[in-house]
Amino acid sequence: MAKALYGHLATDPALLAEVAHLRRRLRDLEEEVGRLRAENDALAPLVTDGDLVELRSLERTQPVLT
Repeated sequence: MAKALYGHLATDPALLAEVAHLRRRLRDLEEEVGRLRAENDALAPLVTDGDLVELRSLERTQPVLT
């Protein structure tokens, strides 16, 4: 079925361009997730128990935007 779908898309250059764009966007987002995870892992040891208590109290406040 995937080959049939790809064959169907291959007939429309606009759809092919959109698929290529979406694949690039997905790849970029996956790279960003990896970068953010690495940054989070590097910062995690710097968080103390006091920071966690403060963050938990902030979670109970009302959001700025709804």
